[in-house]
This record gives sequence, structure tokens and C-alpha cells, in this order.
Amino acid sequence: MLVDAVLFLGGLAVLVVGADRAVTAAGDLALYYGVSPFFIGVTVVSIGTSVPEIVTSVYAAYYGAGDLVVGNIVGSETAQITVAVAIIAFVAPFVTERRNVLAYGSAMFLAMIIMILTLDDGVIGRSEGLLMMLAYVQFIYILYTNEGGEEIAEEVIEEPATPEHTVLWIIGGLALVVVGGQVMVTNGVALARAVDVPEYLIGLLTGLGTTVPEIVVAGIAAHEGRGGISVGSILGSNITDPVFSLGVGALLFDVSVENVAALQPSLAYMLVVSVVVLTLFYWRRGIDRPAAVVCLLLYLPTFVVV
Repeated sequence: MLVDAVLFLGGLAVLVVGADRAVTAAGDLALYYGVSPFFIGVTVVSIGTSVPEIVTSVYAAYYGAGDLVVGNIVGSETAQITVAVAIIAFVAPFVTERRNVLAYGSAMFLAMIIMILTLDDGVIGRSEGLLMMLAYVQFIYILYTNEGGEEIAEEVIEEPATPEHTVLWIIGGLALVVVGGQVMVTNGVALARAVDVPEYLIGLLTGLGTTVPEIVVAGIAAHEGRGGISVGSILGSNITDPVFSLGVGALLFDVSVENVAALQPSLAYMLVVSVVVLTLFYWRRGIDRPAAVVCLLLYLPTFVVV
């Protein structure tokens, strides 16, 4: 059991480090070739920082650990909208237009609803996985055509590295993500079974860990005064995870959840805290440090409701 725990934590650490390196290098490469900053914010940043969730989803679906993969997504969503927002707001308070909160917040909430609806019968099949990914593409298109998209049209790096360096980092980073994901999922399931803990609870803990890339990337952007990138990456990741990350795993292998009833409280709480934080965003036109304290406190009941 000790070995499983050590390997689980080691796999999670390798996964996070690999994701961070891959995302940074991909951002450099995109900027080097003149890809629009909006594209970087919505795809490279939000999808890139969701690589841990995507890889975890695929591996967990392959190994038949549906409870773990859904728990990971729910844990990641809840952690991102509370802990991640709070930490980043402590670095530099969020400031954003209300129209952007409505655009990104609505897409985020709809993505969560789609995930919950597909879990109704306990199985997310390949056809549902495909529909979830198509829904994600539609979300991105709507956000791209929305005027609020200009809010995140900012460059993260002024002098990106050359392709000779970035391509190697992208390949190496993704390799670490793949290896770390496999080690984490396989040993996470073994650990859960060894201590007789529900796999979805292990998934919730994993979700907190895989939120680190979002916190790092958005935190750096906030520190550099690029609040639009921070808001876009955090809310963008909350759109990516429920439909794209989970959809990828379901598209390759059916995701079967044995204990849907046990997940209901966590799913409901995820929706509640999302509404509360989005309301704070809209009401205060962002998240300042006092509101960040509220967001942080909202995360504490996460493991009480499971």
C-alpha cells in the first residue's frame, strides 16, 4: 500500500511537471509563428493546462475506472473555480467585464450540465463522447464570435523561444504527462481498493492535484498584469474538462460509473459553488482579495459532501 501511495504521488508530480513544460513550450511555438493570442488563450492555455485531466480520463476509461475519471473531473472543476481562483486573486485581483462573465460562465455551466446528463444511466458511451467533443467545438466557436473574446487577446510571452527548443520541450513534456498519467491512475485505483476508499474520492483528490497547471499558468499571467488570460484560462479549463477531457476518454473507451448515486452530492456542490463564484465575478466585476477568501472557504466542504 505504501508503494502504491508513493507511486501515485510520484505519477501525479511527473504529470503536472510535464503538462507545465508542454504548455509553456506550446505557447512559445504558437507565438513564434504568429498564431493569434486568442487562439493561444483558448486552445493552448485552456486545453494545454487540461492535459492532465485528458490523459487521466483516457487511462481511467481504459482501465475501467469510470468512478475515478468522473471524480477527477468533478474534483478538478470544483478546485479550479474555488482554490485556483482564490490563489490567483491573491496574486493579482481579477478584473473582467460582465459580458465576458456571462459568455464564459454560461458556456462553463452548460458544459457541466451536459456532463451530468450523460451520467444519468451510469455509462458514457462512444457516441456520447463524440457529442461532448462536438459540443466543445461549438462552445469555442460561440466564444470566438463573441465580442468578449477580445478580453483574452493578450500575449503571454514577448520573446518566445525558437522552434528548435520548443518542439523538444513539447514532446518531452507530453511524454512525461503520458507516463505520469498511467502511473497515477493505476496506482490510484490500487490504493483506493487497498484502503477500501471509493475510487471517486481518490478522483476528487486527483482533481485538486491536476489543477496545479491552471494555477501556475493563470497565476503567472495575473502577476504580469494580463488579467484577461487569467480569466480566460481558468473559465476556459472549466469548459474543457467536463466535455472535452471526459469526452476524449469516452470516445475511445466507454466510461462506466458504478456508484452514480454517491457522486450526486459532489456534482450538485460543483454546480452550487460555480454559480456562487460566477455571481461574485459578475457582481464585483471580478474577484478581489476579500472575495478570494470566500472562494477558498467554498472549497472546504468539498470532501464533506462526498
